[in-house]
This record gives sequence, structure tokens and C-alpha cells, in this order.
Amino acid sequence: MDPGDLRAIGIAPEGSRVLSAEGSRVLSAEGSAVVDAEGSPDTSAAGWSADLVYAAYRAGLFPMGLGEAGTGPVGWWAPRLRGVLRPGELRVSTSLRKSRKRFRVTIDTCFEDVMRACADPSRPGAWITPDFIALYCELHRTGRAHSVEVWNRETGALAGGLYGVAFGGVFAGESMFHRERDASKVALVELVELLDSVDDDVPWLIDTQWQTSHLASLGVSAVDAFAYAKALESARHGFHSQAFPNQ
Repeated sequence: MDPGDLRAIGIAPEGSRVLSAEGSRVLSAEGSAVVDAEGSPDTSAAGWSADLVYAAYRAGLFPMGLGEAGTGPVGWWAPRLRGVLRPGELRVSTSLRKSRKRFRVTIDTCFEDVMRACADPSRPGAWITPDFIALYCELHRTGRAHSVEVWNRETGALAGGLYGVAFGGVFAGESMFHRERDASKVALVELVELLDSVDDDVPWLIDTQWQTSHLASLGVSAVDAFAYAKALESARHGFHSQAFPNQ
């Protein structure tokens, strides 16, 4: 299928639009799942290509489970209120500045490990299935998905991190995790510093999908769909994504 065939088909819970990757799929009667013509839930990414997913992100969409705590089935989401972080908006507390000293950070050194940590079944995000991991690892191999890894300086253990899809001046964050306090926050700080290091007049944009209370404390704001579309169109013309080593 052509990535351009993505189309809106209904309204999902919490006022988000669900979009189908295939014209034969329709919104279920309960308004909570994308199903195929036979009524079977769309629960995996087995039929999706890396190019399709990349095109969806560039169009402002992202995949996520529609069930409780992010479980399947999976649909395409475009929230009416979108979480974003823009240049100059990151809030770094005094305690977070101190926490950074406990860690060292790498970029794109163990993408799959970070993604598997985010997919831990004990965390919300059970929709990150083996099919999704394989799909995003393909995006990583082709330089379109990236990870930030945070390590404990003393033990050398992976303490936290994040991953997402990058294009132009946009980083579409998918998920983050921490095994030690502040580790995921340190990953975000390092991501912002990486994007800031690029000399480009076009402002970068980090798409966090939602504005949670945790992200709001770091400076993430919520913008409506029209403001998001405008910011996305501007940022996609930047070249901040070239700062990632895996290109």
C-alpha cells in the first residue's frame, strides 16, 4: 500500500482521531478499536512497512494501542491536544542537574535494548510487540529512528533512555523508561542539548504525543491540532536530525 493512503475513519477515546492503514478497516461500534472487514482487531504491525510508519510520523500520526494501559488493538493516533517541547522550554531543576553527574549518556549504541526496556510488560505499553520492535529496529538501521541511553557511571548498567523517529528538525518521541531516579529525565535533557547543538535557523520540535504531569514538569506544553500541524510543517524543514550518529 502507498503510505499516502492513510485516511481518517473515526474518533477514538479521549478525543483522538484513529486512522486506518488500509481502506478496508473501519472503527468498531464501541469506538475503541480499528478492525478489518471481518471484524478482527488490528493487533500487530506484521503487515506494516518501515516506509509506511515513517510516512505516518511525517504526517503527524503515531501508532499506539487502543486498549487499557496501551494494550492492543493498535490504531493510528492524532490527539486533538498534542504534547510538544520547543527550544528554550525545557525546565531543568537543581536536583536534576545534580542527578546528571551520576550518569553517562550515549546515542544510538543499543537501540533495541532501549526499546525492549520500554516494552517491559510490567509497564504501560504492552502494545510494543515483537513485530513493532522489528519494525522500529529497521527504522533504526536505516537512520530514521534513534535512541538516547543513560548509564550508571559506577555500575555501568543501563539506567534509562528513550527512543523515537527523527526527520528534518523533528524528533517524534515514542517511549522512555527509567530504572533509576531521573534517568529518563537525563535522556530528555541530552536529547535537547543534541538538537540545540545544530546551527539551524529553523526551530526544532520534540513531539511527546501527550502532555503528562511528568512531562509538563519538564516544560512540555499541550497545543491544539492546528498549532501542532503548523509547528510540524516548519520543523520538518530543519536538519537537526543529522546530529544523530546513526545516519
